[in-house]
Amino acid sequence: MKTETKNNYHKLPILDGLELFEAKQHKLNFPFHAHKTFNITLVIDQPFSTKLSNRFLQATAGTIVITNPDEVHATICDNKIGNSFFTFYVSPDVLKKLNNNKPVFFDNKIIVDELLFRNLYTLSQNNYIAEFNLEKELLSIVKHLVIKYATDDFTEHQENKLFRKFLEEEAFEKFSLEKTAYRFGLNKYKFLRLFKQETGLTPNNYVILKRVEKCKKLLQTQDDLLDIAIKTGFYDATHLCKHFKKITGITPLTYRNA
Repeated sequence: MKTETKNNYHKLPILDGLELFEAKQHKLNFPFHAHKTFNITLVIDQPFSTKLSNRFLQATAGTIVITNPDEVHATICDNKIGNSFFTFYVSPDVLKKLNNNKPVFFDNKIIVDELLFRNLYTLSQNNYIAEFNLEKELLSIVKHLVIKYATDDFTEHQENKLFRKFLEEEAFEKFSLEKTAYRFGLNKYKFLRLFKQETGLTPNNYVILKRVEKCKKLLQTQDDLLDIAIKTGFYDATHLCKHFKKITGITPLTYRNA
């Protein structure tokens, strides 16, 4: 009998909204996407494979995988055995403060540090303890991570000004590739190439990510999944749930209850 993967997600009112995600035998790939946070991922078992725009990385169990804010990446999971991992989503402002208000960037995406991994893993298994203790302990461990492995010497990627304005203003609920390409005076194939070159994502992936982000906001105040689906450009609740879980690893209901 095929068993459904069960993942856990929590959002806590500490450290500018700390998010915790635990995946157990997760078998679905995460498509190319990005986060506004630092992702600090503990690889529990099975090789953890990550695609970046310019390289492919594979981390072994017992290592830490770091993704910087707005860094486009995809995760490839074992579709038979599945992958187990735990991710801390930490606000960039928190790490910047720990770094004497200087920017933080991890050039090395895979960190092999047995003590650091063990300390983070202990916290991951005790995240239900008093929030103050979790906050205090996590700050101490992450400060060590920043001091030892991060750098503030990097150049931020800047999107083309035309695309930046478009990305800020476009109503993605009713997105049309042909009409959007026409607005830029491009055929759709050139638009696709330039869009991915500037953002690291295809227009379709970007649109789905924006719709899921809007879903998250609506789930905080609304219960009707069909209504939320229509408002965010999905066909129906099933279509919404499919893409929401594909991007986040959890269902909309799990996210709302967190």
